[in-house]
Amino acid sequence: MRLCFLVEEHYRRDGMPLDVARQLTAWGHRVDVLRPGDSLMAISEAVRAGSHDAWVLKTVSGGPGLTLLEAAAAVGLTTVNDVRSIRGVRDKALAAVIGRTRGLPVPVTYAAARWERLAEIPTAEYPLVVKPADGSSGRAVRLVRSPDHLLEVGPELAGEGLLIAQPYVPNSGTDLKVYCVDGELFATERSSPLHPGQGVRERQVPLPGSVARIVAQVGEVFGLDLYGVDVLLGPDGPVVVDINDFPSFRQVPDAVARVARAVLRLARSGTAVSVPGEPAALVSAGGADRYGQLGFGEGELL
Repeated sequence: MRLCFLVEEHYRRDGMPLDVARQLTAWGHRVDVLRPGDSLMAISEAVRAGSHDAWVLKTVSGGPGLTLLEAAAAVGLTTVNDVRSIRGVRDKALAAVIGRTRGLPVPVTYAAARWERLAEIPTAEYPLVVKPADGSSGRAVRLVRSPDHLLEVGPELAGEGLLIAQPYVPNSGTDLKVYCVDGELFATERSSPLHPGQGVRERQVPLPGSVARIVAQVGEVFGLDLYGVDVLLGPDGPVVVDINDFPSFRQVPDAVARVARAVLRLARSGTAVSVPGEPAALVSAGGADRYGQLGFGEGELL
C-alpha cells in the first residue's frame, strides 16, 4: 500500500507516528511523510485522487495538516481517522457539546472569545479549568481558583482565541489516559498537568469497567478508531475532560506494531468522505524537495 503521513514540526522527532511509518516501510509498504508546517506547497497539486491508499494526520490542534487532510477526503481519499471525526474533537468547545448531547459525562462547559467574559461565570462554579478550544499538549491550561485569580491569569490567555472553562473536578491529582487501538483499550496513569508536584510515574494500570464503557462510547459518538481519552475519577464517577485523535499511545504494549496494523486495516476498509461528482485528476507539480515543498510525489520517503 502507499500511505501519506502528515506530520507537524512539533512531532518531527516523536516516535509516534514516525516509528509507525518506519514499521510500515519495513513491512514493504510505501510511506511518504509530508511536513505541512515547514513547507511551501502547491496545495492544489499536492492532493490528487488516487495518489495514496490512505492519509494519516499527526499535528497539533489547528495545525495546517488538517486542511490537507480535509482536502484529501474531499477528493475521495481515505483518511485515518475519518476527517469529520478529527474535526469534532479538535475543537474542544464542539466536542463538549457533542459529548454532553450524546450522554457522555462531560463537565458543563462555558466558552468565550475574550477571557474577560469568563468573569460572568457564577462564583459557585469555581474553581475552573480554563484552556484554549484549539489547545493541545497541555498548552495554556490554567486552574483558576477564584474570580480574583481569573483577573491575575486572564491576561496570559489573551490571544489564545476561543477559550473554554469547566468546573474543576476534584480528584487525586492523577489523570487516567485511556487509549483505543483497533477496538482494544489500554489505560495509563500519570501526573495531572494541574498537579505537577504529584510525581506519579506514568504506568499502565487496570482499566475499570465503568471507564471502559465510557471510552468505547466516545469512539462510537465521535466515529474514532485510533484515539485517546483523558478521564478523571471524580467524586460522582468518571468524567471525560479531553479527547485526542491519534495520541502518543505511551505505555501501550507493542504500540508501534499495533497502531501500524490498525492503520493498514483502516486504509483497506476506507473512511473517505463521499462528495458529489467525480473529482478531476490532478497533476503533480513535481520538483519538490524532501519535504514535499512544491508538489507531492517527491515527499520525504521512509
